[in-house]
Amino acid sequence: MKLLLVEDEIKLSEALSVLIGRAGYEVDTAFDGMSAWDKIRENTYQVIVLDRMLPKLDGLSLLKEIRKEKNTTPVLFLTAKDAPNERVAGLEAGADDYLIKPFFTEELIARIRVLTRRNEEDSSEKVLEAPGIKLYTLHGEVVQGSKKIQLTVKEAALLSLLMQNQGQVITKERIMEKIWGYDSEAGVANVDLYIYYLRKKLDLKNIRTIRGIGYSFEEV
Repeated sequence: MKLLLVEDEIKLSEALSVLIGRAGYEVDTAFDGMSAWDKIRENTYQVIVLDRMLPKLDGLSLLKEIRKEKNTTPVLFLTAKDAPNERVAGLEAGADDYLIKPFFTEELIARIRVLTRRNEEDSSEKVLEAPGIKLYTLHGEVVQGSKKIQLTVKEAALLSLLMQNQGQVITKERIMEKIWGYDSEAGVANVDLYIYYLRKKLDLKNIRTIRGIGYSFEEV
């Protein structure tokens, strides 16, 4: 399992590389955004751990470039900025998860495992269909008529969960367990945020809000 760690604090990068390596990952490192971009274009990674503040090319700009190239590798965003608008900016740019500095290494490893587990469990392409929409689950691509829309890993997982349970109400708690994992400290507000992203990206009217409970995917 190959991982790219992009962190400009060299001592922190070295320490994290050792700890992540002990967890069973092969770790490549980069200390600035441009070097990271070169490595991303030359290699295939199962997850990218990306710091927000980087020299030469900042993390947010690099993330946008990654997604612009239709690269769907899960990205865990590290940031010292904990303002809501900063977190939203990272998620909207295509991050699959974020972690605020300073953090516990155990939590970092747990979040990396959540992001990589799905790739290990699902190695074959599945196509989910509903009237007017197709979801290619492995690559996180949605086809609506002649349009193709790229989703992040979590967006694709959320849409897949809803489409596979069409007509059923799925509670926010179940969504949290399925998408973020039992050991995540993310709040249920993340579910609402990602539902908003799906509706905005896909102009979906199929997702129905069940107030106070959760969501369901229905024909319109």
